[in-house]
Amino acid sequence: MPQVKIIAKNFMDMVASLPAMKLDNLYSNAFICEAILRSLPPLAKKYVLQMLCIEAPVSAKSMEEWVLADGATKHKVAIDRLLQLRLLTETVDRKRETTYRLNPVFQSNLQKLLVCGEVLPREPMPTNVIGKLPSLENLEVFAVEQWECFLLQLINSSQAERPSNISSSTMKVFQRGLLSQREKEAPRLTESGFQFLLMDTNAQLWYIIREYISNSEERGIDPSDLISFLLELSFHVTGEAYNINSLTEVQRSTIKDLADLGLVKLQQGRKESWFIPTKLATNLSMSLTDSSSRKQGFVVVETNFRLYAYSTSKLHCEILRLFARVEYQLPNLIVGAITKESLYNAFENGITADQASCIPWLFYIISFLQQNAHPRVAERIPSVPENVTDQIRLWEADLNRIEMAPAYLYDEFPSREVFEAACDFAREWNGLLWEDSKKMRLMVKAEVHTNMREFLRRAKQ
Repeated sequence: MPQVKIIAKNFMDMVASLPAMKLDNLYSNAFICEAILRSLPPLAKKYVLQMLCIEAPVSAKSMEEWVLADGATKHKVAIDRLLQLRLLTETVDRKRETTYRLNPVFQSNLQKLLVCGEVLPREPMPTNVIGKLPSLENLEVFAVEQWECFLLQLINSSQAERPSNISSSTMKVFQRGLLSQREKEAPRLTESGFQFLLMDTNAQLWYIIREYISNSEERGIDPSDLISFLLELSFHVTGEAYNINSLTEVQRSTIKDLADLGLVKLQQGRKESWFIPTKLATNLSMSLTDSSSRKQGFVVVETNFRLYAYSTSKLHCEILRLFARVEYQLPNLIVGAITKESLYNAFENGITADQASCIPWLFYIISFLQQNAHPRVAERIPSVPENVTDQIRLWEADLNRIEMAPAYLYDEFPSREVFEAACDFAREWNGLLWEDSKKMRLMVKAEVHTNMREFLRRAKQ
């Protein structure tokens, strides 16, 4: 999938952007070191392991000899990544020879990890205290329901009905950048919000976590502490119970926010309270290596533009309404059609607005249909009929043929000489939009109207 500005790649980009002092403090946590090692490109990971027991600096020439000649590009990428994360310290001596040395704090923690083995961040609570835990199936159902509840509230933000199990303050944090609101108007989805809804769950999770970390300082929380806890949380065991009393105040507040998204499930006993991580939480660490399993598809698109979605989810129905006309919904089937009107409604809401990468947003409509194709059609090439995808592009091109711009019309010129001089003046200012030499009329951009009016006043004198 092409990279666009909304998509968060992984935690490591955020880790690399931290100040040097906070980054060094972050490496005092063994789980951060392990998570970062997992996230590195294969060649960078190899360099770290080769230098793990070397205390002296290693020259750049020596490291270049570790790879073949055709691996120069990958070598540069690996070195740049290690320098960004401050895992390598670069030194240039008087002879202009470059040497690299592994971050001592990171090196020490990684050595202990390899020698002593992995130690869990905190021990699960004994079963005699918590009793019966929810099964993994029930836990996954809970996570899906909470996540869909959040997305439904995002889609139905302009409606009066809102899910009551997610606090408004939490929603404001997670919805930043996805909703916009003018005075005396209901909030509505932004262009980023539409794109967000068409992403897969893994990309959506990364976007939300990135935004949650980015505005943490406004809530009085250190971003490095939050990153440390979230990565530590990914090393917990799915389905096990962990004591909330073992967390700091900041971590307790974070756990409550994550519970609203379905990353953890909170439970209360007679004396103790605990949290149970779901797959969404443990996938935070898996996502660092871009390993996401393909989910079961549910959409079938026919050559006649008919759309069949085999799903019981209300969320799936609402997402399809963004760009398709839903005709009726059965208990396990949604029937609709992709029409010119339904797509125009989506385009008017900004789905196809161009980004800096110049990728049309209709790509995400087509990509959504392809990624969620039903297993019976997913093996076909293409999984979405070509006539459908081609027509979607043509409809968008047809919509973009006309561009609205404020302008001024001038007519009733006293002579042809004045008219032609006015046309030349508008061209010089790059403001001429249209001219009719027979009727001596012209139209100019609004920004040159003041200059044009002054020119005509002088010409009349």
